[in-house]
Amino acid sequence: MNGMSDLTGVTWRKSSYSDGGGTNCVEIAEGTSTLVPVRDSKVTDGAVIVFGRDAWAAFVGGVRMP
Repeated sequence: MNGMSDLTGVTWRKSSYSDGGGTNCVEIAEGTSTLVPVRDSKVTDGAVIVFGRDAWAAFVGGVRMP
């Protein structure tokens, strides 16, 4: 995971757009300087996808609701 194999101690934050019913929940890890780890909040011990900060900002900017 590009130097982020240990995410112990990071603070995970659920997306404010996640479904309140618990079916569509995405979390990102805060407190990292250059990378943005993303996971499914229902599977906290599952896979983590890691984006560079610039790629994450472009993604969020592209999907942001008006």
